[in-house]
Amino acid sequence: MSNEFVPFLIQMVFAAAVPLGAFAVALLLGQRARTSAAKDTPYECGMEPRGTSSPRFSVKFYLVAMLFIIFDIEVVFFYPWAVAFRDAAGQSWTIFWAMLFFTGLVVAGLAYEWKKGGLDWSR
Repeated sequence: MSNEFVPFLIQMVFAAAVPLGAFAVALLLGQRARTSAAKDTPYECGMEPRGTSSPRFSVKFYLVAMLFIIFDIEVVFFYPWAVAFRDAAGQSWTIFWAMLFFTGLVVAGLAYEWKKGGLDWSR
C-alpha cells in the first residue's frame, strides 16, 4: 500500500470511530426510559389531545414548495455561469445569451403559474 493513502485511512477510521464511540457511550451510560401510557401521550398545554398529530396540508403548499426548489436550482446555476462568463475570452456573448434564454424560460414558467393562480393562497 502506498504511503499516500495512510492519512486518508486514518481519517476514515476516526470518522467511523467517533460516532460509533459516542453511540456506545450513550448506550452504556445513558438512562433507560421508563414508558407508560401517560408518558406516551402528547402534551397539549394541559388539555386532552384531540384529532391526529399531523395535520393535512393543502396541495398548494406542495406546489409552492416545488416552485421554490425550481427557483433555488436556477440560482445555483448562476454561480458556475458567472465563473464561465468571466473566464470566457471570445465566447462571452454566447454564454450570456444562453443564460438569458434559461432565465427567460424560468420566468415564463413563473408568469404562467402566476396567471393560473398557483401562487394565490386565498382560493
